[in-house]
Order: sequence, then C-alpha cells, then structure tokens
Amino acid sequence: MPQTLSSTSMFTPCSFSPHLHTSKEDEQGGLIFQDGNLTSASLDALIQHLIPTTDYYPEKAYIFTFLLSSRLFIEPHELLSRVCHKCIEQQRLDDPVLDKARIRKFGPKILQLLTEWTETFPYDFQEERMIGHLKDMIHRIAPCDEAYWKKMNQLLQTLNQKLATLSHGQEGIVKINAAVSDKLVAFKSKPPSIQREILSVCSDPYTLAQQLTHVELERLSHIGPEEFVQAFVHKDPLDGTKPCFSDQKTSNLEAYVKWFNRLCYLVATEICMPAKKKQRAQVIEFFIDVARECFNIGNFNSLMAIISGMNMSPVSRLKKTWSKVKTAKFFILEHQMDPTGNFYNYRTALRGAAHRSLTAHSNREKVGVTTSRVPPNQWCASY
Repeated sequence: MPQTLSSTSMFTPCSFSPHLHTSKEDEQGGLIFQDGNLTSASLDALIQHLIPTTDYYPEKAYIFTFLLSSRLFIEPHELLSRVCHKCIEQQRLDDPVLDKARIRKFGPKILQLLTEWTETFPYDFQEERMIGHLKDMIHRIAPCDEAYWKKMNQLLQTLNQKLATLSHGQEGIVKINAAVSDKLVAFKSKPPSIQREILSVCSDPYTLAQQLTHVELERLSHIGPEEFVQAFVHKDPLDGTKPCFSDQKTSNLEAYVKWFNRLCYLVATEICMPAKKKQRAQVIEFFIDVARECFNIGNFNSLMAIISGMNMSPVSRLKKTWSKVKTAKFFILEHQMDPTGNFYNYRTALRGAAHRSLTAHSNREKVGVTTSRVPPNQWCASY
C-alpha cells in the first residue's frame, strides 16, 4: 500500500535551499550564489531579480521557481503589486513625458513576464486585483507603442479562456463528487439486486487502460503547480501566526486523490464480488493485464491504484483465490512500484517514460501520468 510522504521538510519558509554544501559563495546585489547557483537572498532582492529591465530578463527557470515558492512568503496579488511599483519607479512610468525609446525596449520584456505568469499560474488571476495590476501596467506602457494594446487584449483573451476551462473542470468535479455521494447513500440504504461486474462492461484490458488514462489526463490538466506547494503548508497548532494561503483550496489536487482512492476500492470491490474462486481469479488476472497496459502507456497513477487495490487486505487474504492466479506478471509490476530506495524502480521507469515522450512521434507515445502515492481513505464501489 503506498504511503503519504512526510513533506513538511521539503519546503521551508526560512530558505530556498536548507541543505547547502560548504563551497565558495558569491554575493551580487543581495543575492547569494553558490557554485554559480542562486541559493538565498532577501525577499526584496529576489523580487528585484524577477523584474526585467531594458537589458535584462530573468531566466525562465527562475521565473517559475520564484513565482511558485514565493507564495509561501507573500500572496500573488501583493507580489504583482510590488513588481509593478518597482517597474514604475525604475522605468519612470509616472513621468509626464515618457522616454519612448527606453519603454520600447522594456515593454516586450514586461509583457513576456506577465504572459509567462498568466500561462503558468492562471488561478492567481481569478482575483480582480491581479487583473487590475496587469491592466494598469500595460496602460502605462501602451502610449509608447499601439501594439501593446493588441498584445494586452490577446493576453486577457487567452487568460479568460483558460480560466473558463478551469472553472468548467471544477464544476465537473463538484457534480461527480455529488453523484458519487448520492450513489453511495442509495447503495447503502437499498443495495441493487443485480450488480454489473466490470468484465461485463469492458472485457478488454487495453481499452480499459486507455479510458483510465483519459480520466487521469483530464483530471491532471486542472491541477496547477501551486496546489502542491499549498498542500505542503501545514499550520503549527502551537504557532499563533497565520501562514500565507492557509485559506486557499487545493480542490483539484484533492479531487485527484479521491479519484485514486475510488479506483483502488473499485479494484478491490470487483475482485471480492464474485462468489466463486475461479471467477475471482479471472477478475484478478484481468486487472493485472489492465495494470500492465497502464505501465506500457505510461499511466503510472492508475497502475499504482490497481496494485494498491489488489494489496488491500480483503483481496490479499484470499489465499485460495490467489493460488489459481498466474502471479508472475503481477510480481513484476509490483516490483516496479516497490517503495524501497524512495521508489527507485518507479523513478527509473518514470525517467524512461519521460525520455520516450521527448522522442515520441505520436501522441499515443507521449502519455506519462505520475502516481499520487497516497493511501485510500474513502470507500466507493461505483464507477
């Protein structure tokens, strides 16, 4: 059974890199570099390092890393406000007469930064304050080049489309959760006289693996990277201070965890439903084949859920049933998900899948869905 990893030590608000090697350090403008890598700095220095100028633009990796981790210290709307304020001061955007030559060099860079922000963390711009800061900045540079108006409209249009898609996905998750709850209540109050077995619904392992992968990708597409950081922020009950984003939701990530749990229990339920050992063994072998197809596709999350379902005690204790199962393929798959060495075998397989994705010639070869590695915590036998 996969376990939830303790992640309080993965992100520490006091430093970006808590495990530093003893080597030569170099300080530039309040930024401390170690072997050429930025290791620590004050928040003001890090914000300044994010801001483009006429002859400087931050590295893409730094933009992503800082926008992601900064929310542990400062809320996005406050960060964008400070970025805009510094830009206005440094580029003299409040002057009655703007230096058009300088603004034409600075304008494309600040637009690129705002575009990267909206594309990578669109949820940040659900707040009106964020949109207000964005529009204000573009309005200040637009008089120097009419093309900036067009770029702003394109940026806002793309952002609105993405937010609409994400909102639609969240609404779908709410409807699915409500439907599952209703079915569970109905099942408990009045169990159906005839329960359809999964082999009567889909008897082809490859087809089921494909459908599981479609579900995984659809749910995964709604999860923003910031949700993982926000999930790692735990409030110390002895600490009276309120951490940033303590009231933020991680609904998409939570929905993905629930999907993993439902799949675990679906597998266990389907195996335990048949009354005869021979039929149970057939269902086990079917799910082993489905898990193998998931592995071949690169759908590691469904693979882990299926293996977890077959390792649950109601299934693993069926000794006579397992004696009728050809378990060689199952042991191979279980070996791939072995937690030994911090899931060394799994991480090796994931790197291989990522490499194949980079060299793939078709969309079918590009799939790679990673595992959430969480224990089931919710019973659900509907699918």
